[in-house]
Formats: sequence, C-alpha cells, structure tokens
Amino acid sequence: MLPCQHPARLVLEGRYARLEPLSAGHAQDLFAASAAPGAEQRFAYLFDLPPASIADMNTWIANWGAGCDPLFSAVIDKASDRAAGRQALMRVTPEHGVIEIGHILWGPAIARTRVATEALYLAARHVFEALGYRRLEWKCNNLNAPSKNAALRFGFSFEGVFRQHMWGKGANRDTAWFSMLDAEWPSCKQEYERWLEPANFDAAGNQRSKLKVTPD
Repeated sequence: MLPCQHPARLVLEGRYARLEPLSAGHAQDLFAASAAPGAEQRFAYLFDLPPASIADMNTWIANWGAGCDPLFSAVIDKASDRAAGRQALMRVTPEHGVIEIGHILWGPAIARTRVATEALYLAARHVFEALGYRRLEWKCNNLNAPSKNAALRFGFSFEGVFRQHMWGKGANRDTAWFSMLDAEWPSCKQEYERWLEPANFDAAGNQRSKLKVTPD
C-alpha cells in the first residue's frame, strides 16, 4: 500500500558484490576506478566529470555522499574488497511507488561482469521486495547505446524518447526511458538468480550462458 518507504543508508550483501552507503572511506578506491584508462568514455554521458585528483573525489563525496535523493551506494567487489564503482537510487517518489536507478559508474574492474550485474540485482530486489515500489526506472542519453543495451539486458522495457528533455554538459539531451514493474520482477529475479549461480561461471569468471531477462 502506498506510500512506499524511502530508501535508507543500508548495506546490501550479495555473493560477488556488496552495496555500501557512499562515504569518505571509499574515496581512494573510487578515484582509482573513475580515473582509470577510458575515463573520458565512461563519463561521456554522466553529468559529472572524471575527478582530476583524490581531492576532487573527496569533494564530490562530501557534496553527494550524505544526500537521500540521489542516495548513492559504493559497489564493492567482494573478491578484492575494493569500491569498484557507484550507483544511486534517485527521483524517489514514494507516494506513487516510483524510483529510478542512475548515476551508474562501474569501473573497468567490474564493468560487464557478474559484480555489476549483481549490484543491479541487489538494488532492484531491495526496491521491489523490501521497499514495495511499483516501478523502477532507467533513463539515459539517447545517444548512449551501451546504456540502452544494458537496460534491455537487465530486463527493463523501452518506453520511448523524451526529446529535448534536458541539457547535459552544454548540449541537448534526448532521454531514453526504460522501466521494470513490480509484476515483472518475479520472472526477472528468477533469471538473475539462475545467471548468478557459481556454476554458470568458469574458473576465470567467464559466463557459461547469457543473461536472458524477459519480463512477463
């Protein structure tokens, strides 16, 4: 029953990934993940810029880490126990049961791996099962083909493009909208959990079968 709960600063534990409330203790690891080779490409469609120094990273965390919307989590790679990325729950609308996942930056150590996929899974499971939301949104610049492909892989349904939706870094942004609904979550969850089983990966962590999330 609405309104839903507002997300809180909690630790969400998985097999490969852990989501921790963003804090100053993550600065060094997140700086390394953010500034690693390929930073320009990773930040191309984000609203912030790659940090030029650890001081920049500390300032960014001080400005954003304590907020409740967006509510940032550091993505911990449990194999290394390092913060290898970040993501946020945002545009929280408890009265309508709608919430968005965004500000996603998965560094090169976890991008396109089971760690990143589980980080998305942990957030979605928390949103639908613990907080009771009806709708989880994914939005991105319509030019951002990798993000659009990721949304579809994760089981989000494409809903359309909002033309001239906003400005981003001085340029027009047409925004592609995707969503996952509470009624679709059970089938999505089943496929996530099948794919994340250790037996689905070889000794090097390579998948044996692809994730095929098809919302019912």
